[in-house]
Amino acid sequence: MWLVVDLLLVGVFAVVGRLSHYGALTAGGWWTTAWPFLVGTLLAWAVLALTRRPPAAVSSGVVVWLGALVGGMVLRQASGQGTATAFVVVATLVLGAVLVLPRVGARVRR
Repeated sequence: MWLVVDLLLVGVFAVVGRLSHYGALTAGGWWTTAWPFLVGTLLAWAVLALTRRPPAAVSSGVVVWLGALVGGMVLRQASGQGTATAFVVVATLVLGAVLVLPRVGARVRR
């Protein structure tokens, strides 16, 4: 379940980014923005699987956050997309919030 949640939240991150910068959303535009972060998320999930971390743990959310962020930025740079400092700061904060805070909330509810 957490894998689907993480991928959806990263997808929403890309939607909001596209809308805030371009005022419109197309499937191609969304994909251009989303794919590096989605791949980073999947790589982080591979790390979770290899280390047998529980997906709902807050520390697993941190792994996914860092994987989505670092993987996303590296892939954006490699594919000729922008990695301006302001974008990196915003992505760091937003991805951290959307990938870690739901796990904190789930833990508190338990």
